[in-house]
Parts: sequence; C-alpha cells; structure tokens
Amino acid sequence: MKSAESNKELKRLVGVAAAGLVRDGMVCGIGTGSTVVFFIEELGRRVKEDKLRLTGVPTSFQSKLLCRKYNIPTLEIQDCAELDLAVDGADEVDPDLNAIKGGGAAHTREKVVAAMAREFVLIIDQSKRVERLGTAFPVPVEVIPSALQFVTARLRALGGEPELRMGVRKDGPVITDNGGMVLDVRFDPRTDLRRIDQELHVLPGVVETGLFYDLAKRALVGRADGMTVETLEKRA
Repeated sequence: MKSAESNKELKRLVGVAAAGLVRDGMVCGIGTGSTVVFFIEELGRRVKEDKLRLTGVPTSFQSKLLCRKYNIPTLEIQDCAELDLAVDGADEVDPDLNAIKGGGAAHTREKVVAAMAREFVLIIDQSKRVERLGTAFPVPVEVIPSALQFVTARLRALGGEPELRMGVRKDGPVITDNGGMVLDVRFDPRTDLRRIDQELHVLPGVVETGLFYDLAKRALVGRADGMTVETLEKRA
C-alpha cells in the first residue's frame, strides 16, 4: 500500500521534473494543488540558484502566495492572452490525457490557463490514471449562487447525483475565487461525460465544469515502482 510519505515523494518527483520543462524567459501558467506546490518550490530554487527568469500566471490565491514566497514574478490571468506553458495536477487522467480537475475548486481558472498555453502538462502520480473518467472522482461543476437549485435539478435530470461542496473547518459551502459554488456530481460509470460536458456548457448558471477534454498534450506520472517519472504523450 502506498504510504503518505511515498506519495509525497512521488509528488515531489513529478513537480521537480515539470519545473525542468520551464525555460528562461517563459510565461508559465501555474496550477493549484499539493503536487503543484513542489513544482513552485523547484521553480523558486531555480530562480534563486540558477537565475532563471520567468513569469508565473497562478490559477489561485494559494498558488499566488507561494509564488511570492519563492520570489517568482506573477501576472494576473486577465492580463494574458497566451502562455508558453501551463502545468497543473489532476484528480483523474484517462488514456487520451483527458482529465477531471477541481479538487481545489479552482478548475474554472485552471481551464482558462490551460487553454491559453501552447502546451498544457499534467503532473500526477500513478493512482490518478483511469481507463474512464468518473471512475473514482465526481465531476465538479461551478455555478453562480442564484442558479444553485436550478442547476442541481438539471443535473439530476441528466442522471447525476449532485452534492454541494461544503467547507472544511468553516460553516457553509465552499466559495471559489470567482464567488461561485461547487457541485460535486457523480454519474453512472457508463455515462458519456463528454456529452454531459457539452450540455452543461449551454446551461444558464453553470460557470465551468471540471472535465478537461483535449487540452493536455503531455502528462508526467510518478511511479512508485523505482520512484521514477513516466512521460505520457497524447495519442494522435
């Protein structure tokens, strides 16, 4: 069984490997989550020791604070139209490098950053690889608060089981950096999630889903056997 310490080391491995993709002068999208923390730490080391010049575009306030801690210059997402590279974690990744993201409730901004990048790279450990999305994780759906009941009802009509994400060590629901709420939705494993994603994108009140289709070109996977990093390329 994978221990918490070995899982941490796998995350560190892929985070450091992903930082090696960043070249001098790049404008780089920086995702959110526990694996990305190690990516930011390694970028900070390279800034300090190797005099790496880069500009980070963080997807959350948490990542922005970490960039500041490690003296990584940042730009706001709204000040960018194109990025050289974007790096982020994921909750699930299928064989075509489609992903479910949103465990940190930052998937709307993460998807904007991923779409702006010339190359979007996922960093995960091997436990996040699945044959079909929705195997273990629900699909996060960000909604504006006034549409909460309406969207909840429509999700049920589409065969989903939505649950409002609640805060930890605080009363009330999770509120995103955009002021939205998050519904975590479970679907039957046989559900065509790409079709669901398309339907949700035309549903009033939905801000964004955590389904990332056709965005990643590469994934770095930490493997416990040998503590190595495997590179996956999107299939043609």
